[in-house]
Amino acid sequence: MAGTKRLLARYGERLVCVRYRYDRATGRRVKTAELIVQDVAWAGRSRKPRRNDHDLVGVRLSWNESELRAAIKRAGGIWRPRQRLWELSWAAVRTLDLNGRVVEEPSKTKRDPNI
Repeated sequence: MAGTKRLLARYGERLVCVRYRYDRATGRRVKTAELIVQDVAWAGRSRKPRRNDHDLVGVRLSWNESELRAAIKRAGGIWRPRQRLWELSWAAVRTLDLNGRVVEEPSKTKRDPNI
């Protein structure tokens, strides 16, 4: 019985793929097998809609980050005193690498005493 047929007889429906890799330098052939080890029901979560470059997002800064504040102003950011955050386009947030500072829902966030 040939190699792939032997693996199919051994693993049955669990066998997904068999690959042969050849190494010319050493003169060896390696056979790999991909197997299904778990098959359970799964319901994917709905994804958040992706942001467009022109979407406005809120970004929170600390009071002592003056250089970053200046960069946000240059990028067209607007200070929103009630929410205590800067509002600017998603494209500017990506350009300034501020992804981790985006406030998802400003009304539900607690006020940070360090700001």
